[in-house]
This record gives sequence, C-alpha cells and structure tokens, in this order.
Amino acid sequence: MTELKGQWEKAIAEKDCEKLLELFDDYIDSIEDEGELKSELERLKKVALECEDPYDLAHEIAHIYADLDDIDGGIGLYNRLVEKSRNDPEEYATALYYLADAYEHFGKPDKAIEAYEKLLKHEEEVLKNEKEIGLTLANLAVNYDELGETEKAIELMERAREIFERINDEKNHMISLLDLAHFKYELGDYDAAEALIREVLKNPRDDEVEINAKLIEAEIWAGREDYGRAFKALREALVKAIEVNDEIFELVFDTLVDFIEGLFNEGSYDAVAENMEAFAELFEDDTAYFFRAIAEMARWKKGDDGAKKRFDELYSKVENEDLRSILDEWKRPKLTLELGL
Repeated sequence: MTELKGQWEKAIAEKDCEKLLELFDDYIDSIEDEGELKSELERLKKVALECEDPYDLAHEIAHIYADLDDIDGGIGLYNRLVEKSRNDPEEYATALYYLADAYEHFGKPDKAIEAYEKLLKHEEEVLKNEKEIGLTLANLAVNYDELGETEKAIELMERAREIFERINDEKNHMISLLDLAHFKYELGDYDAAEALIREVLKNPRDDEVEINAKLIEAEIWAGREDYGRAFKALREALVKAIEVNDEIFELVFDTLVDFIEGLFNEGSYDAVAENMEAFAELFEDDTAYFFRAIAEMARWKKGDDGAKKRFDELYSKVENEDLRSILDEWKRPKLTLELGL
C-alpha cells in the first residue's frame, strides 16, 4: 500500500495521466472513507484539466461520482473541459462530444441533446466537416428517441443518412438505415422497417452491421407475433456473433435471453419449447443443456408433468453459474397480489 501511494502521489505531482489511469482502480479501491475519496476525486479533476488527453481519466472519475450518487460531480469536469477549450475549434468540438456522450451514458438524454445541438451548430458554422455533422445528427436522433420523440428522431436520422450516402460513407450509411428501421419498428410501421432491413442485408456489410440487422429483424417478426421467424433471425445473429468476438456474442446472447424471458412472461410457452433445440445444437458445452432445459421448463409451465423431471435432469448438467441463475429465476413461480375491496 505504501508503494502504491508513493506511485500515486508521484503521478499526481507530475500530472502523469497515463500512470494515474494505470493505478486508478487499485488506488481508488483502497480508499474506504467517503470524505477522503471525494477529496481525492477533486485532486484528480484538477490534474485531468491539465492532461493532453483527459477523457479516459474523466470517464473513470465520473463513474466513481456516479457510484456516490453524484452524477453532476463527474459531469462538472466535462463542462470545465468544454470551457477550457473554447479558443481551439477542434478541441472545443471534442470536448462538447465527450460532454454529450457522458450525459447520454449516465441516462440524461435531455442534457445530451443540449450538448449535441451546440456541437452541431459549431460543426455546421465553423468546422464544416460533413461526416462529423452526420454523426452528430445521428447521435441527436438516438437521444430524441430515448425521450420518446421518435418522429423527430426519424427526421434527424434521415438527414444523417443523406449525408452518409452523399459522401459514400458506406458503414455509417448502413448504421443509419438500421436506426431508421428500429425507429419505424417502434412506431409500429413493420413493413417500412422490414424494407430498410432488406436494403441493409443486400449490400456489402461488416459483421456487426449484419448482426444488428438480424436483431432488428427479430424485433419486427416478434412485433408481428411470428416468433418462429424471430427466433430464426436471432439464431442467425448468434451464429455470426460466435465468429466475431466475445463482446458481440454477449450482446446477442443477452438479447436472446431477454426475448425468451418476455415470451415466458406472456405465456407463449409453445414458441419457446419449439425453438430451443436450434440454439442447443450450436454448442458443445453445457450451454446446450441450458437451452434444452429452457424447452422443458416451457413444457412444464404449460402443464406437461413429465417435463419437470426432464428439466431437473438437464438442469443438473448445467455447470455454468450464470446460466443456472437464469434458470433459477425463471423456474420460480411469479407472485401476484390480489386486493379485495
């Protein structure tokens, strides 16, 4: 601990932000007193203002403030970075972007919109970089959608799409079409959403774009209550995700699990039972038993007494604790409260 503190103090004195990032988790975790922690965060904020690239450190600081239920304490640093950079047009744009991103990250879409609109004005009037204008329009659209203003989100995303198409930015053009498809889905316009997904999937694309297209396609089919096709799209997304990386795989897997849970909650047991084997066959570890156990749970919940025994046998073969915890949660009976007046 003495050595860690010595390294920390040296990095503070030298304003060595890279070293502070390296030591951050260990040193911050070692502080048990909240008052001392807040005092240390204030010291860090002063150093971050002097960093050449302060945003990774600012991100870590803001997360600790959020853990202390003081989001504004972390956001304040981003605001100070914006003020500090006003005389440098490029740096000012960067600071505004990170401020908006921080508001978005911490669940304040209204504040994110304010920052993105300032950034958009700066980009249109000063920097005049079409790609950055398109990206900011897209970010604005996503945050308006978060506020439930989906029509406004579509208007902004259409502007972004037109820019990306004009400058031949293929990937961002495809992403804008995906966002538009999701917005159309949210408004219940499934035909328009499906047409946009078809356009994405017929064009050359990278793996992440294809995976996200399949996830939105699954949303559309689920909205139409065609659960077989929804599961088919999710399976195609999962197959592709297995080939990409763990982060993308976890995103798709979690989306699949959430979808299955939603079907359980609405009592669509047949849809679950009929589609789990297609996922089980993708795995050679206990994940296969996990999906087969889900199918038996669905049959059991529907009233098949023999399914309880089959579920228990499959459950016993699932060694992964995270997968077991999902099954534990789902097999618990749902409690309802009835009030008689």
